[in-house]
Amino acid sequence: MNHPIIIAIDGYSSCGKSTIAKALAKKLNYIFIDTGAMYRAVSLYILRNNLDWQNSTEQEIENILDKITITFEYNPSSQQSDTYLNGENVEEEIRGKEVSEVVSEISQLKAIRKRMVSLQQKAGIKKGLVMDGRDIGTQVFPNAELKIFMTADPQIRAQRRFDELKANGKELTMEEIQSNLTSRDHNDTHRKENPLRKASDAVELDNSYLDQEEQLNWVLKVLEEKNLANSHF
Repeated sequence: MNHPIIIAIDGYSSCGKSTIAKALAKKLNYIFIDTGAMYRAVSLYILRNNLDWQNSTEQEIENILDKITITFEYNPSSQQSDTYLNGENVEEEIRGKEVSEVVSEISQLKAIRKRMVSLQQKAGIKKGLVMDGRDIGTQVFPNAELKIFMTADPQIRAQRRFDELKANGKELTMEEIQSNLTSRDHNDTHRKENPLRKASDAVELDNSYLDQEEQLNWVLKVLEEKNLANSHF
């Protein structure tokens, strides 16, 4: 008998959380939800509409959120899910420099985190879900059957981000990327609402020197060790 579970993956920026989460979801035939993309989509909407989010009240932020719909649709060409903001494919735009520079600050806003967490929890009602972010194992799904906390050497994270942007035709200096990652790490770990931290029952994955296949095998081994694999393989 199949007993679907929830797998929560948290960790620092540019640790490859989404990459391993997608691979794991595909292997287990689970749903994958990129929570970072949700916050990026909200940030993009705010930037596009020149909204003064830094000086807005909680009610004003909630009114903004009422105008936003975020969905995910499978893209056959990339074999991945693209992010849609109010029906528009914004997958490429939300990964750009402009959004990256503000997403950590915008995602700290209480009204935004509250709304996003609610949506994320609704997505996990039936389980069979892999979700990655910053507070999945601590706030969104504190009772998840498997929690993974990902980390990697800061220099390696910066190089990965540099390579990713370059491959997508976006040119940023290593100094700019390192500055952005340092800022995001500080915002993620020091924000008032649901800061990034390792859950007490999470297993830590330092993937500094692991390729994607090795990371996937590592997680599958953890599933077996915790007797969570019988339903899936």
